[in-house]
Amino acid sequence: MGIEVIVEGLTKSFGTQTVWQDVTLTLPPGEVSVMLGPSGTGKTVFLKSVIGLLKPERGRVLVGGVDMVNSPERDIYEARKLFGLMFQDGALFGSLNLFDNIAFPLREHTRKKESEIRRIVMERVEMVGLLGAEGKLPGEISGGMRKRAGLARALVLDPQIILCDEPDSGLDPVRTSFISQLLIDLNAQIDATMLIVTHNLDIAATVPDNMGMLFRRELVAFGPRELLLTSDEPVVRQFLSGRKDGPIGMSEEKDEATLAREQVGGHSLPTAPRRVAPQLEPSPGLPPRQAVQRRRARVLAMWDQLPAATREAVQAGLVPAQGEPA
Repeated sequence: MGIEVIVEGLTKSFGTQTVWQDVTLTLPPGEVSVMLGPSGTGKTVFLKSVIGLLKPERGRVLVGGVDMVNSPERDIYEARKLFGLMFQDGALFGSLNLFDNIAFPLREHTRKKESEIRRIVMERVEMVGLLGAEGKLPGEISGGMRKRAGLARALVLDPQIILCDEPDSGLDPVRTSFISQLLIDLNAQIDATMLIVTHNLDIAATVPDNMGMLFRRELVAFGPRELLLTSDEPVVRQFLSGRKDGPIGMSEEKDEATLAREQVGGHSLPTAPRRVAPQLEPSPGLPPRQAVQRRRARVLAMWDQLPAATREAVQAGLVPAQGEPA
């Protein structure tokens, strides 16, 4: 099972520019979480801070007893081996074929024999649907295939936490659907904790167990997917409806005068959609996701703290526990 990731009071700046401040959330073990936000809100910076590639000024990130912000560098380096990171562009070496790209972490960080490396690489190649393409160079394949190769490479060290940076970027809607299904299928097979950074509404609506959103240098919300998908928070409603009316502007946020003019002009955001799309299920032949029942128990434990619309959406999508009537 994947490992819980606890983020407490995290603040990151570049010079005088604060990217986000006081971010606090918990990624539940083995569940799939998505971090949303308009472009430029620091989603990728957050991902790199979780894995310890960037150093926030305040706060901590606890992973298996190691603080990825404040622990000694050698401890952070060891804890980083628990992670698999899928970069936005695949980050493949152009001069190496897909097999050698995927094998790279095994050759770099382990002393496994080539026969064992071949077995592991080919298992991951099959897992992401790239059998037959392992001899090709990155420049000879499509963007979607490069992303899948990047995901296979992220999986070779058997990570317990998988971070995906905009797995949909540059992909058409059909390929995005394939990637969405692939992420759910992987979670069913390896039960890893997953955090996906995206601004794709289809992924947000159908993939995660949990959702969060960054805006105005803060974490607007984080919780069960139904909490955000039924939210009355204006910025969440605007983002999920894809409308130009609301707090989000072309560069970052709109000023108060612009928002006031929109309201005077009769512009208003639609009420939050109450019908939540069903979450994707693993492909036929794969085991059920172990996270589903764990999440069910966790959400029921916080039932009294959830808004009525969220409870209604959760109830509509709840999977009965074994032995319970549907």
